[in-house]
Amino acid sequence: MDQIAFFRSPPRPAPHAEPPATRAGRTIDNVTTTLLHQSPADLATPLLVIFAADNSAAAAKDATPTLLTTDAAIQTAATPWLTSGDFKATLGETFLLPAPTGLKAQRLLLVGLGKSDKPGSPAGVPGPLGWKLTPHELRKAAGVAIRFARPRSLRTLALTLPEHPALPPPPSIRAIAEGAILADFDIDFYRADRKDLSIQSLTVLTPDAVTPDLQTAFNEGVILAESQNFARTLINEPGNILTPTELGKRTAAMAAEFNLVCEVHSLDKILELKMGAFASVTQGSPQPPALIVLRYEPANPLPDGPVLGLVGKGITFDTGGISIKPAADMDKMKYDMAGAASMIATMRAIAQLKPNVRVLCVVCSCENMPDGLAFKPGDVVTAMSGKTIEIMNTDAEGRLVLADGLHYAQTLGATHLINAATLTGAIGTALGQINAGLFSNNEDAIQHFNDALTLTGEKFWRMPCTDDYRDQIKSQIADILNSTGSRYGGATTAAMFLKEFVNETPWIHLDIASTTWLDDPKPWQSKGPSGIAIRTITEWVRSYAS
Repeated sequence: MDQIAFFRSPPRPAPHAEPPATRAGRTIDNVTTTLLHQSPADLATPLLVIFAADNSAAAAKDATPTLLTTDAAIQTAATPWLTSGDFKATLGETFLLPAPTGLKAQRLLLVGLGKSDKPGSPAGVPGPLGWKLTPHELRKAAGVAIRFARPRSLRTLALTLPEHPALPPPPSIRAIAEGAILADFDIDFYRADRKDLSIQSLTVLTPDAVTPDLQTAFNEGVILAESQNFARTLINEPGNILTPTELGKRTAAMAAEFNLVCEVHSLDKILELKMGAFASVTQGSPQPPALIVLRYEPANPLPDGPVLGLVGKGITFDTGGISIKPAADMDKMKYDMAGAASMIATMRAIAQLKPNVRVLCVVCSCENMPDGLAFKPGDVVTAMSGKTIEIMNTDAEGRLVLADGLHYAQTLGATHLINAATLTGAIGTALGQINAGLFSNNEDAIQHFNDALTLTGEKFWRMPCTDDYRDQIKSQIADILNSTGSRYGGATTAAMFLKEFVNETPWIHLDIASTTWLDDPKPWQSKGPSGIAIRTITEWVRSYAS
């Protein structure tokens, strides 16, 4: 019998709303995707998308929009509009041509990629050979095309691979697939009047033959975007539906689908492992916690290869506990499990991409609630590692569950660690909602991560995590404090707390609190969960494969 449950009345079942029958299928990989070598002018489709760039000089006042295709029929149909001044090819700008002359498509949509600039532009400009244009703009523009099509009930469309020296085909194909599938997502799962606006068929046209490299890049983009949407679906779920137990069930179902080893444990196992930090956070909720472990084993692993440990914070609802949060925006605390969702979704992608490296994932999931058995400020708890922790603020609970998760991953054999968590509001104060926070104790691990960012286009900013911050988490009566109470350096002191539990193991901590949820939609993405970090963590994992 669970020791904590012994002292309370039977758990109260959470109110449960049955999800609409169409929801799960339409939020994850229910679109037919095709990579095809064909003249865009000869394709019969409700909507054909062509990308354009502004080729004017950096300081030029007037735009010079240029179609990024050599197809003569497309050029004939669209060129008159490029000189009219109605379309300037700014990033995300659209221009629709109904019934374009000489094309089999019913509509031609021009989507801007922004300025391309030319080789010889100032140093530091991104992209190959000095071009400002990169596949990251293409990812966004592909999303714009999908967001344009959805409200117009255009459920079948084709996008053309742009022809430009700054856009090499493999990463560009992958970026188009990612951007399009990520854009086909909305958060209105539970509206009774919800209309299914999702795309049914997506074709990407290439001017040259479809080579194995191109097909692989396209497939990778589809896998990564579908996995990111899987995470976004989890993050968007209300707390009364996605309990820790439900998160465990959905993770186990995903693992069975993609042949991952999965274990889901509850409080008995947590107590058996002496995860006192994790167990303390669970005390105030009638919902049992879930300790989730996923394993990926490659077909031919290197005998002495690394074991990469992915650890996610899975607080399915966070009231703050006894140190209760203000009422404003508390509804968003359903997304306090976004770090866990990112790691679970990363494992989903890894299972399909099959890198030759061992990977394990540990998720510590529970609710943080303030009932009579909840842990309190002033309590001292003992983590699985043996370190004692003085609780100064029960709303600093995420670092407690991660402390035990990081230690447990090492006992399971992890030689490298990466964790993701909506850990601190302080990271938003420091970086806003553009960059997520990046902390580490190892330069080589950081280099692997930064190399991954060049491909994924996600934005992280490295923050300090040096020993001169450690004094701020020293406790007078225990080993460390779970919160300093200071308004200064909160994201770093939280990272320093986690650092206490990784020893010398190479480790990266991603604080994604301010970038997990978009309050306003973007032209290429709906409001709501972003699914940040999945693409980059996946590439970080793949960088360790032989």
